[in-house]
Amino acid sequence: MASIQPPLQLALNLPARPNEPPDSYWRSLAYFNGYRFIVALLLLTVTAVFGNSLAFGAMDFELFVYVSAAYVMFSAVCFLPIASRRRFHLQLSLQVSADILIIVVLMFASGGISSGLGLLLLSGLAAAGLISRGRWTLFYAALASIAVLLEHTVQVLFYFGITTQYVQAGLLSIGYFTTAWVAHTLAKYLVATEQLAAQREIDLANMAEVSQLVIQDMQDGVLVVDERGIIRQYNVRAEAMLGALRRQSRELSLKQYSPVLAQRLQAWRKNPVAGFDPMSTVVLNNKVSARFMPVGRSRKVGAVIFLEDQTRVQVQARQMKLAALGRLTANIAHEIRNPLSAISHATELLQEEPAVNDTVARLLNIIHDNSQRLDRMVNDVLKLNRADRAHREVFRLGDYLKTFTEQFCQIEKVSQALVRLELNADPEVSFDHSHLNQVMWNLCRNALRHCRRQNGSIRIAVSEVSSRNTVKLDVVDDGPGVPPALRNQLFEPFFTTVGSGTGLGLYIAREVCEANDATLDYVETPSGAQFTILCRGAGSF
Repeated sequence: MASIQPPLQLALNLPARPNEPPDSYWRSLAYFNGYRFIVALLLLTVTAVFGNSLAFGAMDFELFVYVSAAYVMFSAVCFLPIASRRRFHLQLSLQVSADILIIVVLMFASGGISSGLGLLLLSGLAAAGLISRGRWTLFYAALASIAVLLEHTVQVLFYFGITTQYVQAGLLSIGYFTTAWVAHTLAKYLVATEQLAAQREIDLANMAEVSQLVIQDMQDGVLVVDERGIIRQYNVRAEAMLGALRRQSRELSLKQYSPVLAQRLQAWRKNPVAGFDPMSTVVLNNKVSARFMPVGRSRKVGAVIFLEDQTRVQVQARQMKLAALGRLTANIAHEIRNPLSAISHATELLQEEPAVNDTVARLLNIIHDNSQRLDRMVNDVLKLNRADRAHREVFRLGDYLKTFTEQFCQIEKVSQALVRLELNADPEVSFDHSHLNQVMWNLCRNALRHCRRQNGSIRIAVSEVSSRNTVKLDVVDDGPGVPPALRNQLFEPFFTTVGSGTGLGLYIAREVCEANDATLDYVETPSGAQFTILCRGAGSF
């Protein structure tokens, strides 16, 4: 099924060549020629039925019949060049000139001015002026006036015409110029109106383009529906949230696409006074909240539906939480570190005194150990404050893990055989190097604390999830694992199973991963414990 096209296209019928008139000009010329053909056919028909009893052809009936027949054929032939749509103004000028010549000849054959056939040129001049948008209109009037005056002069000189009928010829000429002037004036207004309409059309099309670009660039999903609930516009985010829009016909209704959303829209329209709470969730592809805004003053005309991804809202809330926590931890650091440093320093001085007995020494050790624990806790909280300040860099994960494994074994003073590195792939990742180092040290120290300390007790494995361009990093140990009752609390802050721990290690590790668009989860295994990091490969950025 073809999907509805989201972008609006400019639908202006601009001419291919700037000097070529638009289609409306040619249609008007075709209608004008149709009028010419009907008039010529009526003249020929009236002559054939009534003969010269109506004074048509009273002076030369045979000439009138031949010229009328030629007029019919000329009108019929004119449809061919009009259909070719070439040289518009030349065609119009030739046709109007032929009208003047033929009608003046028909006037002559019917006895001159008194036949009344000269009035037929009035409608022709008016139509020519409007069709040509005022070009050559007065010239056509002058040409018709000269032709009428010449015809009457021939009547007077050679056929005993009445001299006083020059007044009628003059009045008819004045009528020609008046008609031409009125047509010229109307044509100017028509041209101005057409230009204004064309400019408005371009402005509206540009506004529609800009509107569509804005809609497409919005982080929220957007659906625009009319009063019938037909989807008129949408953006890619709306498709990502609700699924691809597919249609069975030219129009797709919101009810067909998302029945739940259509019900909420209907309820919103029926409540024109009170506000409407955003809908809870629509389970299609993601959790989505929606809010409605009327296009005009009435809710029944049309509506714009804004769809908000709750995952993004949660991310924003987490960032706000981290920012607030950062300010709090900065104050905590200043308030706690100074007295804590003084306590630690005083304890060290007391431990150096030679007269300290065993009981006092034991108490001083307790003070020193707990001071160090508090110091580690403050450092961990400060690390959490820096978790959202990720400075990503692209590097090969295999090279990093080889270096990390060597450093870990040296610092922890364990055999390198204890850690088994399995590189099923060597992908590039985009991750803050110090953040990944912090996470790996936390996971590997936990694994070292609980493993059996045999060769291969800690396993670090790398693989790729090709369908999603995702890199998978596993840290596995062969220890007793995490009891099922405690698994839901693993990543909660200040949760620890070790007396000397702060309970912030795994919590900070997960926050650091999320700051780098990665995830950290505990995976249930038959034995031991497994933590899995899923991060994006460098190719997905």
